[in-house]
Amino acid sequence: MAIFIRTRAVVESDVCIIGSGISAAMVAAKLTDERRGSIVVVEAGDDQPPMREWPALRQRWLDHSATPWPNDHIDGMDAAGIQSRSMCVGGLAMHWGGVTPRFSPEDFKTKSLCGVGADWPLSYEELEPHYYEAEVRMGVSGEQGPKEMDPRAKPFPMPGLPLTYNLGILKKWVGDAGVAMWSQPSAKTSRPYQGRGACCRNDTCFPICPVGAKYSPDMTWNPLRASKKVAMHTRTVIRRLVIDDATGKITAAMALHRDRPNEEIEFRAKSYVVAAGYAWSAHLLLNSRSAKFADGVGNRAGLVGKYLAGHRNVQAFIDLPVQLYPGINEQHSLVTKQFMRKPPGEKYVRHDLRVWESGVGREPRLKDDSGALLLGDAMLRDWRTRTAAGRGTARVRSYYDIIPARESELTLDATRKSPWGDPLPKLAFRDDAVSRDLRAHTEDTIRTLFAKLAAAGNGRIIRTNVDNFQDHPVGGCRMGADASTGVVDSHGRAFDHENLFVVGAPTAVSGSCANGTLTFCALALRAAEEVGRGFA
Repeated sequence: MAIFIRTRAVVESDVCIIGSGISAAMVAAKLTDERRGSIVVVEAGDDQPPMREWPALRQRWLDHSATPWPNDHIDGMDAAGIQSRSMCVGGLAMHWGGVTPRFSPEDFKTKSLCGVGADWPLSYEELEPHYYEAEVRMGVSGEQGPKEMDPRAKPFPMPGLPLTYNLGILKKWVGDAGVAMWSQPSAKTSRPYQGRGACCRNDTCFPICPVGAKYSPDMTWNPLRASKKVAMHTRTVIRRLVIDDATGKITAAMALHRDRPNEEIEFRAKSYVVAAGYAWSAHLLLNSRSAKFADGVGNRAGLVGKYLAGHRNVQAFIDLPVQLYPGINEQHSLVTKQFMRKPPGEKYVRHDLRVWESGVGREPRLKDDSGALLLGDAMLRDWRTRTAAGRGTARVRSYYDIIPARESELTLDATRKSPWGDPLPKLAFRDDAVSRDLRAHTEDTIRTLFAKLAAAGNGRIIRTNVDNFQDHPVGGCRMGADASTGVVDSHGRAFDHENLFVVGAPTAVSGSCANGTLTFCALALRAAEEVGRGFA
């Protein structure tokens, strides 16, 4: 679709933040707390309903399986291979699960320690203060694991979410098998915190917390907008960045409002922060070509869109001779980092381990263990027998680390266009040869662990499965020691454009063995320090 520009508006600020997800919220919060300057936030999507409507939206989801988040994506703004279409104020973290583990120290130096992948241009110790700051800003509840597995300089802002009866039983089971586990850290309140009430276990963290116990970015944006510390432009799509070919600086971000596509909006700022997630950040840089920068912004070494990363998981359901009851917080889990450190001399295998109680086995089933069909009275007898037998089902899952290939990439798809005529992104995740060759061994290693756990509890594995995609994606604008190894430096500043920063998931070098949201927030806060140096 061709867009004919008839008018142009100009918006000026000190900082222009592109995107309004969780990383953008961290940058805005830190800048407004510590610096003076005008901040404009540009979001392609819509606002979401206020918190007072969340209980009704939750009920709508429970009753009808209808999304509780209306208009949380934009028709026509999707991509081959993309895993999330969430485009709204707050982004994907409006309906995340709230899980906030840190990466391990080993994640930042796999090349030095294990001879695979690439070292990050910063260490765990350098990022640690920003990890803690992110935990405070979001309100993370957590339990300290063993120091050698789970190092941290300061206690969590709140105690860990209390274990349910079921998790207490399962913790003893895995402990008896030699695995130390603890309460999974989560951006959910275990006690009243900064105006939020304590989690009351509504058990719908994903997709919606009806009481606001789980952090979501609107909790940052609402007060910033109400106090006019930031100016938010919603329904506004940034299409390209304009570069001064002489200096390499970004001079403007060109946009259109979805309701007025013939009016071009020029956002002028001293500094630009791209916080559009792992897909749309790289897409914007690639789509911003000029005579001097024919391959797009920040792409001198051809690394924009490269080294997309994530992790896979192996999962199993284990039948155990323990009585487990219908849970009141089934989205909470136990976690360990015991297997995130590669033993010396062994093949490169690193993974986490999580344990939940599972509803599997609580409801009638259609087939018995032999595969015979169960109907009518036979189904009810089978169900009552299994329920009375005092057995329960544990769900175990391990995310394992994948070394990304350079060819794991986002490219512009010339065959598919956005509603405004721009090529859409196309994503293809690929394992580096090391991880590709080790995949079968890695997954067998995890299955062997599951079998050990089952045997230790006199249980049996009901089924095992492996997701064939890379979850919790990162990369596309990864950080490096210099322009030959990364798009940005360890503060998120583009090597070729001194007033351009990329923050959050796109800058990560690897996907680790754990959810990355807390790491994205810590990286964004570190970048915000650098952005803020230019202001009072």
